[in-house]
Amino acid sequence: MSDIIETNEQAANTVKCKNCGANLKFAPGTNSLTCEYCHTENIIEVEKTDIIENDYESFINEHAQNSEEHSVSTVKCESCGANTTLPENVASSNCPYCDTPLVIKNASTSKIIKPQYLLPFKYDKNKAHLSFEKWVNGLWFAPTKLKIYAKNSTEKLKGVYMPYWTYDANTESDYTGMKGVYYYITETYRDGNGNTQTRQVQRVAWYPASGHVSNDFDDVLICSSKSLPQQMVQDLEPWDLPELVKYNDEFLAGFITETYQVEIKQGFEMAKIRMNDVITQTVKSDIGGDLQQVHSLNTEYNHITFKHILLPLYISAYKFNNKVYRFTINARTGEVQGERPYSALKIALLVLGIIAAGLLIWYFSKGNTHVHTHLRHNPQF
Repeated sequence: MSDIIETNEQAANTVKCKNCGANLKFAPGTNSLTCEYCHTENIIEVEKTDIIENDYESFINEHAQNSEEHSVSTVKCESCGANTTLPENVASSNCPYCDTPLVIKNASTSKIIKPQYLLPFKYDKNKAHLSFEKWVNGLWFAPTKLKIYAKNSTEKLKGVYMPYWTYDANTESDYTGMKGVYYYITETYRDGNGNTQTRQVQRVAWYPASGHVSNDFDDVLICSSKSLPQQMVQDLEPWDLPELVKYNDEFLAGFITETYQVEIKQGFEMAKIRMNDVITQTVKSDIGGDLQQVHSLNTEYNHITFKHILLPLYISAYKFNNKVYRFTINARTGEVQGERPYSALKIALLVLGIIAAGLLIWYFSKGNTHVHTHLRHNPQF
């Protein structure tokens, strides 16, 4: 396992120009870093390599005795608790998750498992901004201030490499349950006129069921950061994982890198929950019938493997009525997910509009009724 562990005293998310030594930033969608000072193109060597999965059980056993790890300097946000790495010589910055100013002097060094692979940024800030603005404009009852924020948010979007674990496993599951089969009976009843009628009524016959199912899982994704809700990051899926490249510090240049807060064992327990949803559907399919109930489910997890990867996101935080709302963009596909505020004023105006429309309909309906009544009492018309 020594090939995925490395000792490094500095988080390398800046790269020097080979010609003038200036700090470079990775340009999304390219495989090079162009120096803005001397315009030298610095090619990033993209290593095409087969993806290697790590044996879970072996790593857990060996890692307990292995003290060599990848050391990184991180700053913990005092508001939301996010741990992020920052470029060298940064004197001040704001948390990408809640926009709280970071106390750089509180940076600390921690040991982490080195990422093996990553997906480079594909969308630049301008392209990501267009996706974000389109998403905001499609929100009903969004505050006007939010739309103004979205329109001018290009520089407020922060590129972050988010840490993930991926897990593979073969599962064997024994289950017990019940199979429900529809059948119909003829029921006699009286209608509103007192006449006898018949109708078909659906019933369910339940039968005991048990069996065994197998499932193969590949790349079950678990975000190993606690800075964003799991559901939010899951909604950014799917990711084009076949395009993973070997980890290279140069891809990190100019971006923030989040360090993992979810350990490997904890991540696998979270992966089991995602796997269980699929296993349950497989069991229901195996039971058959029209309805299914699963009473017990015992699963063995075999040939478990994992890897540590980084995936690119753009993140923005917006404050509205003293509450922070977070937005995320998949920097490979442009998919946008996030929390959103509602404008109480816009909702109130809509309600008032509906009430006003209802009153107008009632008023004109009442007026027409009065005219018809008047005509019926005046034969000359």
